[in-house]
Amino acid sequence: MEYYIVDVFTEAVFSGNPAGVCLLESWLPDEILQNIAMENNLSETAFLVKRDSHYDLRWFTPELEVDLCGHATMGSAYVLFRFKDKNADILSLHTQSGVLAVERKGDMLLMNFPSRPAAPTHRFDSIGGALHIENYEVYKSADLLVVLDNEDAVKSVEPDFEALKRVKEEAGMPDDSFGVIITAPGSDCDFVSRFFAPNAGINEDPVTGRAHCVLIPYWSKRLGKTTMTARQLSKRGGSIYCEDVGDRVIIGGRAALYLTGEINIEEVR
Repeated sequence: MEYYIVDVFTEAVFSGNPAGVCLLESWLPDEILQNIAMENNLSETAFLVKRDSHYDLRWFTPELEVDLCGHATMGSAYVLFRFKDKNADILSLHTQSGVLAVERKGDMLLMNFPSRPAAPTHRFDSIGGALHIENYEVYKSADLLVVLDNEDAVKSVEPDFEALKRVKEEAGMPDDSFGVIITAPGSDCDFVSRFFAPNAGINEDPVTGRAHCVLIPYWSKRLGKTTMTARQLSKRGGSIYCEDVGDRVIIGGRAALYLTGEINIEEVR
């Protein structure tokens, strides 16, 4: 199996979010896909199978399959544009979240994703305790959105991840793939964020495309802008181009190739 690691939402390796990308001839059993993702031990590993005019795409964390992942989609598109579909400008990827298109414009990759606006909800006590914060607003979508006062407040959060796992029950989230997004206005960009998903085996994700499906409609409405720039304030960090286009969002960035290799499938069957 061809295997790649691509650092996404960055122009250089050792920053952004590393995504594993596996190219398959046909689908393997889910147990094997999950074990490969666990062995890779990245926040997500993408698996792709070529069809006549598109690719089927699935994403796995080290612990479970998720229904949407941005950085591993961009990493997959980077690999396909560079090694497989060199003359293409747009790729069609079929996923659990519908058809996702990725367009290449120079060295930028622009993903067309579903918009996931968040609705205001009450302040869960478990969030304040797990994040050690007092002044915040909470909104609910596929992920929880926690709005803080400023960038410094986002930077200074030190979560209790075991306590954060228990937010699921109080918030009534349906499965373990949800995350908790914290965000605030940015000092040198429109907004900043961080993303935590300990229930999915990811304490803090370096740069999170799916979180921006929630962040973009929120900040577009709040700022009165449709085009924005964002930064994710993890240790590795990353920059994201954001555009609100109604019921869809455009999430853009650059990527850098870190590794090409092979996974010995016969050894893991």
